[in-house]
Amino acid sequence: MPGRVTIADVATRAGVHKATVSRALNARTQHQVNTATVKRVQRAARELGYVPNVIARGLRTSLSMTIGVILPDLTNPLFPPIVRGIESHLSGRSYTALVVNTDGKDDAELAAFDSLLERRVDGLIVATGKVEHPLLADAYARGIPVVMLNRGTARGEYPLVVGDDAKGVTDAVEHLVRLGHRDLVHLAGPADFTTSLARSEAFTAAARRHPGLKHSIILASAFSIAAGEATMAELLARPEELPTAVVAGNDLIAVGVLRALRAHGLATPGDVSVVGFNDMPFAEDLNPPLTTVHIPHHEMGVQAARLLLEGIESGAQHGITITLPAELVVRSSTAQPREHSIRGPLTHDSTPSSS
Repeated sequence: MPGRVTIADVATRAGVHKATVSRALNARTQHQVNTATVKRVQRAARELGYVPNVIARGLRTSLSMTIGVILPDLTNPLFPPIVRGIESHLSGRSYTALVVNTDGKDDAELAAFDSLLERRVDGLIVATGKVEHPLLADAYARGIPVVMLNRGTARGEYPLVVGDDAKGVTDAVEHLVRLGHRDLVHLAGPADFTTSLARSEAFTAAARRHPGLKHSIILASAFSIAAGEATMAELLARPEELPTAVVAGNDLIAVGVLRALRAHGLATPGDVSVVGFNDMPFAEDLNPPLTTVHIPHHEMGVQAARLLLEGIESGAQHGITITLPAELVVRSSTAQPREHSIRGPLTHDSTPSSS
């Protein structure tokens, strides 16, 4: 068919009115058309190669048809599946995601925030959440819908999509206790992240359910390999405090722990068992393959995009939290401690240790 394909062409091919085509091809109004007709219109649009005029639609609705996605570290393997989830939900809904990276720096985040607002984004998905996050209050005051992803703020006033941190860490502790471990350390992330706080609280609560289980928490300076390695090296400098197992705040910290142990001639899991968190794509390819907590990050992105588009459409902002399931994936980085056969399993007659 010569020239640009129009809505009228699609309507003729599908045997419906032009208004029906508009509703059927717009995710916001699709529910007004029966499913069979929507499929017929979509098929006609594909066959004709029809491309919606997103700019014109945006002018009619006063929307830019773009959203901003603010990430703390684009190189972190956690985020590609999340971004793919976001884009998979936006696909077919005429929205485009503008992804910006802050490198975890406040000034870079401020610059990204201003840049996205200049581009008139219709809403923001923010993965840089901290316990205190004044930029979000600024967005809220301007009437810009915000959805937080992976970590939130202390007050929880914004929509949030997270994994079940408490269950994940609890399952990790229970797994290690069943193996016979009696001395655990949690290498947590920085204290200004809600994920660090949630995982630390879950670790302490789970450990206290087992009297006699020695447990402590050490804060790493970042959720990174370098921070995990440095923090574990400091612990290894005090061999009398060496635990039989480490629950890392995330998989990157766990990789740093493995490196530090290897540098000190210690084996995993022979000398120290290690558990990560997130089940990043590389986890099963480590040596040894990492026992870790799996979080469905692609689905996290899908749900964040869904919440944001609903907020843009309704104009309402609610502090709803969607918690996605966590599942412990047991691989080869955890095993019985070597002294297990001598010291025996945990008993409830031991004296509990505080963390």
